[in-house]
Amino acid sequence: MKTIRYTFWAIVGLCLILVGLANREFVTLRAMPQAMADLLGISPDISLPLFVVIFIGVGVGLLIGFLWEWVREHRMRVDARGKTREVESLRREVQQLKGVAAEAKGEDDVLALLEKT
Repeated sequence: MKTIRYTFWAIVGLCLILVGLANREFVTLRAMPQAMADLLGISPDISLPLFVVIFIGVGVGLLIGFLWEWVREHRMRVDARGKTREVESLRREVQQLKGVAAEAKGEDDVLALLEKT
């Protein structure tokens, strides 16, 4: 299984290198249309190689997807925390009831400890 995983990541790495080598030309990214930039008197432009733009786009897309999924699963995490608290409360109650039952039987404390193990 390790070999398959390493082979997969090697192929992914090779594809990324090939995309980078094939897209080395510089492109200009503009934050706003040229007409608006001329109107406002500012022109936030940046020149980057195309492969950098592609990789940044993929990375931002992944981050947005992870954030979206994290927000979507918030309700499930809250429910899980509530269930965990309820289970711990019930465990404490069971332990307390076992102690009361042992005292009612009049058992020795040492014997009660041995039964717990």
